[in-house]
Amino acid sequence: MGGLLTEAFLSSLFTGAIVAALPMLLAGLGEQMSEKAGVLNIGIEGMMLMGAYLGFFVAFKTESLWLGFLGGMAGGMLVAIIMAILCVRLGLNQIVIGIGLTLGVEGLTALLHHFQFSRTYPRLPAPERLNIPGLSDLPVIGPSLFGRHPIVYIALLAVAVMAILYRRTNLGMNLRAAGERPAALDVAGGNVLGIRIFAVLFTGAMAGLGGAYLANIGAGLFVPFMTGGAGFIGIVLAMLARGRPLWVLIGSLIFGAALSMTTALQVAGSNIPTDVIQMLPFAAVMLVLVLFGRRAKLPSALGAAYERGAR
Repeated sequence: MGGLLTEAFLSSLFTGAIVAALPMLLAGLGEQMSEKAGVLNIGIEGMMLMGAYLGFFVAFKTESLWLGFLGGMAGGMLVAIIMAILCVRLGLNQIVIGIGLTLGVEGLTALLHHFQFSRTYPRLPAPERLNIPGLSDLPVIGPSLFGRHPIVYIALLAVAVMAILYRRTNLGMNLRAAGERPAALDVAGGNVLGIRIFAVLFTGAMAGLGGAYLANIGAGLFVPFMTGGAGFIGIVLAMLARGRPLWVLIGSLIFGAALSMTTALQVAGSNIPTDVIQMLPFAAVMLVLVLFGRRAKLPSALGAAYERGAR
């Protein structure tokens, strides 16, 4: 037990939790807006993966992480445009299209990576860090929490911004109306399809940014299929958060800690079997679903296509 309280173990746990949580946080925030507007964006995993590939490709070619993040957002939005056309404009089944897009992007990014880099896996240089004076020098948690890349702080700021947006702006009210009572929004003069398209594109941008962070900061390279279900966990987080961005943050940190535990326990020299350690993240997902799944509050029109004038 003493090995689990060492500075090496705790530092590894906190650092890994932040790295693992950020992609899920960004994806979960994006999915939350999409679901508020009534679109179940199952294709978010594909958006993350496209963002990871284009984000890494742009960062590698330009030697700029910030341009890589923009490339990742653009990649996620490219997939989101297809989702918006097929599901929002044409009213096709959101689950079927989402799964199809994810499978398609998985194959496409693997093909593009093989075409561009063959069997090599080039790496990016170590990312810059923004050390917060005074806090970054704290033992254990200082470097882990207060000495991160600036994109981490931007993601945390996005949690507060989105909470204000949902509660205190007309856009937030329109998003809720598009997911709860789209016909009422339409009668009141709101553009239901426009609101939903905006939400889907925003989801693509956030998921793509999460994928770019995963590739450029978390791993420093792109590997096909590297998202490993992070987008689907983002969907779970959005559903369980009941419209509250802060809950998405808390949930992503819990899942991030579970993912980080696999590495931290190995650093601590734990005698727990490797198979049990690797099972922890999935056990955490199932435990959260069992405890809180029934309390999830979803919009009444979630997943339902809207056609103006239809009864």
